[in-house]
Amino acid sequence: MPDLTWRPLMKADAQSSADLLNAIETADRIGENYTAEDTLQELVDPYTDLERASLAAFDGDRMVGFMKTRYKRYAEGTHRVFLDGGVDPAYRRRGIGTKLVEAGIAGAKTVHELHHPTLKLAVDIHKAEHIAGTKELFGAQGFSPARYFQRMEHPLGTVGEAPIPEGFQAEQWTRELDEDFRLARNESYQDHWGATPVSADAWQNKFTNHVLQPEISFLLRDKATGAPASLVLTLSWAADTELSGIRDAHFMVVGTVPGYRKRGLAGAVVAHALRAAAENGYDQASLTVDSASEAGAPGVFERAGFTPKMRYVRWALEA
Repeated sequence: MPDLTWRPLMKADAQSSADLLNAIETADRIGENYTAEDTLQELVDPYTDLERASLAAFDGDRMVGFMKTRYKRYAEGTHRVFLDGGVDPAYRRRGIGTKLVEAGIAGAKTVHELHHPTLKLAVDIHKAEHIAGTKELFGAQGFSPARYFQRMEHPLGTVGEAPIPEGFQAEQWTRELDEDFRLARNESYQDHWGATPVSADAWQNKFTNHVLQPEISFLLRDKATGAPASLVLTLSWAADTELSGIRDAHFMVVGTVPGYRKRGLAGAVVAHALRAAAENGYDQASLTVDSASEAGAPGVFERAGFTPKMRYVRWALEA
C-alpha cells in the first residue's frame, strides 16, 4: 500500500470527491459523472455521519479512495446501512479497497448502535455487476448478493399520445405540491424491498435538489377524492450531459399507491413523463428497477418501451 494520508471526509472535499468519481468513471463506465455541487449534496446528506462513519485516502492533495455510510432514520426489523465508495483505478489492487470496506463495516456498526441498537443490522453495497474485482473484494468480507437491479433506457424520438385515465388528473411538480409527492412516494414504496419512509430533510437532499426536473415530474391525483395515486419524479445531471452528449431524464421515483394499482396508472404517468421529456428536448429516459419487484415493475417499464442496459448487484452483509 502506498504512503497515504487517511482521514474522515469533510464538506470541503466536494471537488476532490468529484475528481475521484470522474476518474473512477473512466474505468467502470457506469454513466455517472459529477460536479462539485453534486458531491457536496451527498456530503451534506443529513443521514451521512462523516465524522463517525466515513474515510478517505489521499496521496498528497489527491483523493484516491473513499467510503461513507448512510443510515436510516426509520427502520423496522432490520436496519440497512448503505455503504458507498470507490478507489482510483490507478491505485487499485493495493489493499486500499479492503481497508475502506473494513472501515465501512465498522462505521455502519457505529451509526447502527447510535440510531437503531435494538434492530438487526445489514450493510448494503450497490455496484454495477461488470465492475472488475467487486465480487472478490466484497466476498472476502462476507458480503453476498441479496438482490439484482436493472438500469433500463428509452430513446426519445417521436413519442405517442399519453392520455390520462378517466377520473384522474396529472399535476406537474411545484414547491407547493412537494409534500404530496413525498407522501405519495412513501406510500407507494411501503412494500418495496429495503425501502423505508423518506423524511422531509432527506427528500430535499436526495430528490428535490438542484438536479430535479419539475417539467418532467408528475403526480396523478384522483379527482373524486383528491388523493395522490401515482407519480414520477425526474432528475438529470449536467455533468452526464456534458460528458456523454446525451441529455438523460432519469425517472428516479416511479410508484403507485397500493390501493390504486392494477388500473394502468403507472404506465399512464410514465407515458406522460416520456412525452414531456421528448417535448423538452431530452434524448432518452432512464430508470433503475428491482428485478424481483413484487408489483411487476419491470414488465410495466418494458411495455412502456424501456429496455435493460446494465445490471447492478445489491451486496449485503448481515452484521
